[in-house]
Amino acid sequence: MAKVYTAGADKRRTATMQDVTAILGQLDSTKAVPIMALSPTVADVEEASLWLGGDRDIFGPGQPLKGVASQIVTILTADEEEGD
Repeated sequence: MAKVYTAGADKRRTATMQDVTAILGQLDSTKAVPIMALSPTVADVEEASLWLGGDRDIFGPGQPLKGVASQIVTILTADEEEGD
């Protein structure tokens, strides 16, 4: 997944599809549409990307991902969960 990190107040703005694609990579509509429906901030998308990239220690050892970022991860990993 592509990782693009923005600074300061820019992270609090609502992410555009261009932001989501820049951070998470190209997504098909079954993933992109539900993510955009969440109206995530750039920070939410970046947190989800970090989590999916295995950088979970950034959030604190054993700390669960919360909020919109957690919902993004759920959307992106839904196929993996169905395969179990």
